[in-house]
This record gives sequence, structure tokens and C-alpha cells, in this order.
Amino acid sequence: MRVLLIGANGFIGRFVADRLLADPAVQLTALGRGDDADVRFDLATGSPGALTRFLDAVHPGVVINCAGATRGGARELTRHNTVAVATVCEALRRSGCGARLVQIGCGSEYGPSQPGSSTPEDAVPRPGGPYGVSKLAATELVLGSGLDAVVLRVFSPAGPGTPAGSPLGRLAEAMRRAMQSGDGELKLGGLGVQRDFVDVRDVARAVHAASLSAAQGVINIGSGRAVRLRDAAAVLARVAGYGGALHELDAPPGPLRTALGHPRTEADHVPPVAYPYPDGCGSWQQADVRTARDRLGWRPRINLEESLADIWMEAACRI
Repeated sequence: MRVLLIGANGFIGRFVADRLLADPAVQLTALGRGDDADVRFDLATGSPGALTRFLDAVHPGVVINCAGATRGGARELTRHNTVAVATVCEALRRSGCGARLVQIGCGSEYGPSQPGSSTPEDAVPRPGGPYGVSKLAATELVLGSGLDAVVLRVFSPAGPGTPAGSPLGRLAEAMRRAMQSGDGELKLGGLGVQRDFVDVRDVARAVHAASLSAAQGVINIGSGRAVRLRDAAAVLARVAGYGGALHELDAPPGPLRTALGHPRTEADHVPPVAYPYPDGCGSWQQADVRTARDRLGWRPRINLEESLADIWMEAACRI
């Protein structure tokens, strides 16, 4: 099976590439903007006709799109998350390759949800920011394309390679700086939000399974369990061996006391984690993952502690 992977150098794309390369039945071609891609092509500026000619030449059986932008203004997000997907869909419609499309969506497409609930695929999307809007528009383009296509709505990916600018990445960096400077108290903001974290290696397994399946429509990919960022911070402190106290800036007066120790009174020099959580999903998000189990035979395998340990390992190695 020949697979065309778009966005192989991104956070999720790198692990999808590793997963596919480990499958001897897969012939992988990577398309992207970087010099290390097998084929250089910018979906945001390239024409559907040019991509069609490439598809007809390579004739893939599956196209996996992991490309996109998570940060930037509305115009940039629209270019990289919506216009790019329109190019892929149009090129596939014109091409004679008949490839199946696996599109990577995100949980931000749903927007805020009721605390305590699990969001199913048929929930009405109400994205709370431009990122979610741009990804939802891409999903609608895929679903309305008439192609053999599936959209995997990935909730909050974590694990090795987590971007330093993401909430978990910033948390690990703040803890690294606190340990490096000997600070006995770490002041953080936004710890009250709860998110459904799923390891990026489990996401890659889901993408692999989706590429081999006949499933269509939208499928949630998550752990099925919301975790408070405060609890993730405590786990990260434990795996890092941080013996100080976590002080929650947006909590009622008084430090967040855990088994990590007691706060000090000096001013903290570590920048706080940004608040609000930047995905536009409010205080709670948890995926209903029954469809992934039933249609892909997929379940998450890697727990959050292992994901956080890998995030910490990379943060600790930074100079």
C-alpha cells in the first residue's frame, strides 16, 4: 500500500511516519514544505492542479493529512488549516488515484462542553476560537467532498515532542527553570482546566488503523478521561523529582499544597503558565471514544504519567 503523508515533520506527523515505516506493507512518501520532505509542496499556496498531477504520478492508496497550524492569526490559521485542506480535497477529486483520505482534526472543533460530560461525534460543534473554527471548516470540506474519507478529531495530544509553547510544554519548562534556580515554589496559572490528554504514539496507532479501515465520517481520538491540569502538574513534579510547592495563581488565596513540600515567601522568577487554556474549549473537555473502539478497534495504551515523563525528559535536556 502506497501512502502519501502530508505534514510528516509536525508533532503528530513524525510519529505517524514512524508508525507507517514500521509496517512492511506500506510504501511511504512524505510531502511537505521542508527540505527533508520527499516532495516539497506548500498546500496553502500550491494549486490543486499541481497536486493532482503529483497524485496521478505517485498513485497513492491513502493520503494522510497531518499538516496545519496551531498558532497565528485568523488569516494564517485559515490558510494552513482550511485552504490547504480544500486544495487536498479538490486534487483528490480531480485525480484518478481514488485514494482514501485520513484528515487529522482536533477536539477544539467542538468548543466548550458541559463539565462531567463526554463529547460524542454527533455533538453540535461550537468552536470557541479561530483555531477551532479553521479546523471545523476543514472537517466540513472533507465530509462534503464525496471522497472516501475519515476525520480523526484528536483531543489534547501529549508525549515526546510536545511543543514547548503548548500548556504542558510550558509547564515542564517552568518546572525545569524552577529546579535549575533552586526555587522552592512554582507559581502557575490555569491549573483548574480539565482536558482529555492522549499520547501522540497512541494517536499514530489510530491514524494507522484508520488508513486500513473502511470507516468514514468523524471519529474522536482521546483517552476518554478528563484530567485537571493541576493534577498533571503534580504528576510532572513527581516524575521530575521537584520537591517544591505548586502555587496556583488563579485559585483562591493560599498555595496549592501537595506532597511536594511547602511554599517559600520570596517572589517567584518563573513565568506562569498562560491562562486561559488557549484552545477555546473552556474549563472542561472529555472525549467519547466508543466509536474509535468499535470502528477502528483502537484503545489508548500509554498512560498520562508515561507521556509526562517523556515531556520532562526532553525539557530537562534543554540548555
